[in-house]
Amino acid sequence: MDGSHAYAPAHGAPAHHDGGGHGSVGSYMVGFALSVLLTAIPFGLVMSGAMPAATVVPICVGLGIVQIVVHLVYFLHMNSSSSRSWNMAAFVFTVIIVAILVVGSLWVMNHLNGNMMPGVMPD
Repeated sequence: MDGSHAYAPAHGAPAHHDGGGHGSVGSYMVGFALSVLLTAIPFGLVMSGAMPAATVVPICVGLGIVQIVVHLVYFLHMNSSSSRSWNMAAFVFTVIIVAILVVGSLWVMNHLNGNMMPGVMPD
């Protein structure tokens, strides 16, 4: 034996894959149930009209952020035990790009709103 296959799994043994493990059916069901719940609560709050919009909007945003975390943990398996640094680097890059797009869009819309109001333009 030349040693090139010293770390190969035995016949019938599961092969080791780099990165985090895949979830079980139970963990996927927990993630699905949490996702449905985190979608139903804001939907119910908005459709019932029981609270003022100034209260409902921050609640919906907060539950949306929680739902993002649920999706990352239960479906994308991004947790602290994951050994793939590329996943985290790609995630951070995506968050930065989305933040730039959202903040930039809000800035442009605010700027246009302030400059395009009727009566503000000179005669």
